[in-house]
Amino acid sequence: MTDTDFKPLFFFSNRKYFFDKVSLQIKCGDLYCVGFKIKTTSSGEIMIKDMTSGNPVKLIVLFAVPLLIGNIFQQLYNISDIIIVGRLIGVEALAAAGASAPIYFTIMLVALGFTAGLCVITAQKFGAKDEAGVRRSVTHSIMASLVLSLGITLLMEFCLHKFLKIMNVPAEIMNDAYKFMYTLCLGLVMIIGYNLLAGFIRALGDSKTPLYFLIFSSVLNILLNLLLIYGLNMGIVGSALGTVISMTISVIACVFYIGKKFPILRLKKEDWKYDSRLMKQHLKVAIPMSLQFSVIAVGLLIIQSVCNSFGASTIAAFTSALRIEQLATQPMVALGLALATYSAQNFGAGRIGRIRRGVLGSSLISLSISVFLALLVRFVGENMIGVFIKDGNPEIIQTAKDYLNITTLFYFFLGQIFIFRNTLQGMGQTGIPMLACTAELVMRSFAAIYLAQHMGYLGICYASPIAWIGAALIVAAGYFVTIRKMRGHYFKNKIKWIEHKLGLNKDNGILPEGTPAE
Repeated sequence: MTDTDFKPLFFFSNRKYFFDKVSLQIKCGDLYCVGFKIKTTSSGEIMIKDMTSGNPVKLIVLFAVPLLIGNIFQQLYNISDIIIVGRLIGVEALAAAGASAPIYFTIMLVALGFTAGLCVITAQKFGAKDEAGVRRSVTHSIMASLVLSLGITLLMEFCLHKFLKIMNVPAEIMNDAYKFMYTLCLGLVMIIGYNLLAGFIRALGDSKTPLYFLIFSSVLNILLNLLLIYGLNMGIVGSALGTVISMTISVIACVFYIGKKFPILRLKKEDWKYDSRLMKQHLKVAIPMSLQFSVIAVGLLIIQSVCNSFGASTIAAFTSALRIEQLATQPMVALGLALATYSAQNFGAGRIGRIRRGVLGSSLISLSISVFLALLVRFVGENMIGVFIKDGNPEIIQTAKDYLNITTLFYFFLGQIFIFRNTLQGMGQTGIPMLACTAELVMRSFAAIYLAQHMGYLGICYASPIAWIGAALIVAAGYFVTIRKMRGHYFKNKIKWIEHKLGLNKDNGILPEGTPAE
C-alpha cells in the first residue's frame, strides 16, 4: 500500500481508535491516522467507505441496504425452521421449538458477542499490517471459541433438562423440546465455528462473502429440513439436525475459501504457540461484548418462561408472532448498524454536526419505517401468522395477532433505541448502552411477571413495549448529553489548534487531540 492509497481525515496522537467492530488503524510515524479512504487491491485488502462527506442520509441508507439483506437472510434462516416444523409436524412441535428457542437464542447471542469481540483484535492486527499478529490472533480466537463451545455443550449435557423445567415448559411438549435443543447443542462447535470464520473474513475487509455463505446455508437448511422431516420422518429432531449439518458444510466452505482467498491466514505451526498476554487481550474485548449481548437474551428467557406457563397453544402463537416481529424490525436494526459506522467515522473526523444531522435524518426514517411496518403487520399479520400454523387454528392466530397489534404501536421507540444506542457506540460510549440494556432487562422482566399475574397473556404483550420506552428514553438522554459535551470538547480543541497554527502553542509538534487534519 502506498501513500496515495489513503487520505487521512483525523489525527489521534499516540492513540488507537476503533470503528465499530473493525479496527481501521495504520501507524504513521508517531501518529495513528483514522478515517482512511483505502482502495481495493488485488490481494483483497480492505476498502473503507468514507462517510465524512456527502449527504448523511443517503450515505447511511446506502450503507444499511447490504446489512438489511444479510439480516433478513439471517432471520429467514431461523424462521424457516419454525415454518417447516409448524406446517409439517404440527402445533405441539412448533410449541416445543418455541418454548426452548430462547435457550438457544441466549447461547447464540453470547457466542456472537464473544466471537465478534475476538475478531476485533484480528482486524486490529490486519489494519496494522501485522501478518504474523493476524495469524496468532486467529489461532487464539479458535482456542477461545473451542473452550466456549465445549463448555456450553457440557453445561447443556448436564443441565438442559433443568433449564427447560425452570422455563416452565409444559409436560406434553417437554420431550420434543429436549430432543430439539439437545441436537442443536451437539452441533454448537460447528455453529459457533461458522460465526467465528465469517468474522475473520469480515475482519479482513470482505463483507460480501459472509452474506453469500449465509444465503447458501439458508437454502441448504431449508432443503435439509424438508428431507429430514418430510422425507425421512425424523420429526423435530430433523429440524435441529438440518441446522447443524448446514452449518457444518458452511464451515468447510469457509475454511476452503479462506485458504484460497487469504494467504495471510494460512496458519503455521509456530502460530499455535499459546501466549497468555495475547489471550487476555482477546478476552478483554470478547467477554464484555458477550455480556452485553447476554443481557438482552436473559430478558427474552424470562418472558418466554412466563409465556410457557399458559400452555402449548399460547406458546405456538407467541413463537409465531415473535418471529414475524424479528423479521419486521430488521430495517431498524440495519439502520442502527449503519449509524454505528457513520458516527464512528465522523466522530473521528471531529464532525459532530454531521453526526447530529445523520441521527436526525435516521430518526425520521425510522419513524416512517415504524409506521409502515405497524400498518403492514396489522393488515397482513393474520396471513403471515397462518404460514406458521398447520391447521389454521383461529384461536392461535388471534392470540398471535393480539401480541402484534399491541407491540406494533410501539415500534417507534424500538427504532429509536437502535438509532441512539448504535450512535453512542460508534462514538466510543459503552456505558450508556449497557445501562439501557440492563434497564430494558429489568423492566421487561418485572412487567412480564407482574402484568401476567393481573392481565394474563395480554400482560406479556405489554412487557416488551414498556421495556422499549424505558430504554429509548435512557439512550436518547445519553445521546443528547454526550453530543453536548463533545461539541464543547471539540471547540476547545479547535481553539488550541488555531493557537498552534498561530504559534501561540508550541509545547510540541503534535496536533491537539480532537483536531481535524488539514
